[in-house]
Amino acid sequence: MPVTSPSAPTVRARRLVTTFYLYAFLDEFVLLYPVYALLFTDTGLSVPQISSLFVLWSLTGVVLEVPSGVLADAVSRRLLLVAAPLLGAVGFGLWVAAPSYWVFALGFVLWGARGALQSGAAEALVYDELDRLRLADLYGRVVGRASTAGLLGALLAIAVAAPVYAAGGYPAVGIASVLAGLLCAAVGLALPEHRTRASGVSAVPTEPGVAEGAAAGPFAILRVALAEARGNRAVRRALLILPVMVGVWGGLEEYVPLLAGEVVPVARVPLLVLLVWVGVMLGGLLTPLGQRLTARRFAGTVAAASIALALGALAGRPAGFVLVAVAFCLLQMTSLVAGVRLQESIGGPARATVTSLAGLGAALVTVGVYGGYALASTVTGHGVVFGLLAVPYLVLAVGLGRAGAPRRRQVGAGRGAEEPAAVPADAGRAVPADGGRAG
Repeated sequence: MPVTSPSAPTVRARRLVTTFYLYAFLDEFVLLYPVYALLFTDTGLSVPQISSLFVLWSLTGVVLEVPSGVLADAVSRRLLLVAAPLLGAVGFGLWVAAPSYWVFALGFVLWGARGALQSGAAEALVYDELDRLRLADLYGRVVGRASTAGLLGALLAIAVAAPVYAAGGYPAVGIASVLAGLLCAAVGLALPEHRTRASGVSAVPTEPGVAEGAAAGPFAILRVALAEARGNRAVRRALLILPVMVGVWGGLEEYVPLLAGEVVPVARVPLLVLLVWVGVMLGGLLTPLGQRLTARRFAGTVAAASIALALGALAGRPAGFVLVAVAFCLLQMTSLVAGVRLQESIGGPARATVTSLAGLGAALVTVGVYGGYALASTVTGHGVVFGLLAVPYLVLAVGLGRAGAPRRRQVGAGRGAEEPAAVPADAGRAVPADGGRAG
C-alpha cells in the first residue's frame, strides 16, 4: 500500500470509500429478505412455483449481465448505481401492494435487473476513481470491507425484520425495504465519477481496423472487451477462474440452512447459518492478506477451503459447521482477491464490460449448481452434495498450483510501471498480455 499524506487525494478517497460502504450496507438492508418466502407461501404459491421464480431471477441476471456492463461503459456508471436500487424498491413495493404469482415474477425480473446494473459498474467506478487518485492499491481493501458492510446490512435487516413484521406485517417490512432502496439510490448520487468523453471507449482504438472514435456504440464496446479478453493473458485467465471461484460457493450459500437442518433442530438452524455468515464477513476483511499470497499459497488456500468444506459438511454434527464457516471465509477471501486481480489486469477502457463477462460466467455456474444440487439431492443427503460440490475447488487449486501466476502489475501510483507518470489516470492505457495477476 502506498504511503500517503493527508492530502486532497486522500480526503477524496476517504469520501469515496465511505460513500461506497454506506451504499453497500443500504443495498442489503432489505427487511423482506428473511420473510419473502413466507409471503409467497401465504399468498398460496406452491414449491414448484417458488422454484420457477428463482429460475426467472437467475435467468434475468444472465441475460442482462453483459448488456448492463456495456451500458456502464457507454454512459454514467453512477447513473446505473442510482437506478439499480430504485428498480428493487419498485419490485418490493409491488410484492406487498398486490401479491400474486405474476407480480412476484415481475419483482424478480426487477431484482435481477438491479443486480445486473450494479455488477461491473460498481467495481469499475471504484477502481477507476481510486486509480485516478493514484491509490489503486487500496482497491482490494475497499471491496473486502464493502462486502462485509453489505453482510452487516443483511444481518441487521434479519434482526430488525421480526419486530417490524410483528408491528405491521408484510406491508411494514415492504415499506421499510422500499425506503432502504430510496436511501441507497440517494447515497449512489453522492458517489464521485470523473469519466469524460475522452476517457471512454471511444477514445481508444483497441482493435486493428477500428478507427479512433468508432467505438462509441454498444457492439463496438463489446468488441473492445472481447479483444482484451483474447489478447490479455491475465484477463483471460481471471475470466476463467472467477466464475468457478464465485459461482459454486455462491450457489451453495442458499442451501446452508438445509445442511444445518440435517444436524440440528429447526430452532437452532439460524445459529449455524449465522456462524457461516460470520465466516464470510471475516473473509471480506482478510482480502488485503489474501492479496499478499504467492501463487502457490493462493492455490493452497483454495485447496484448504475445499477440504474444510467437504469435511465439515460430511461430519453430520454441529461442530462440522466450524469447518464450513472456515471454508466460506477462505472462499470469500480468494474470490475477492481474484476479482481484484482482474481489475488490476484490465488495461482497456471497457472495464465494466470485461467485469460483466466474469459476472456472466459466475451466474451460469451458479445456475448449474442449482440444477446439479436439485438432481443430486434426490438421491443423497445435503452433506454429500456439499462434499461433491467442494471437488471443483480442489481441481481448481491443482490447476492454479501448476500454472503459477503472472507478475503483479505495479499499481502503487495508480498505473503500471511501464507507463510514464505523466499519463493521465483516465487515458485508457493498454497493459501487456502478461502484465496482471490472476489466481
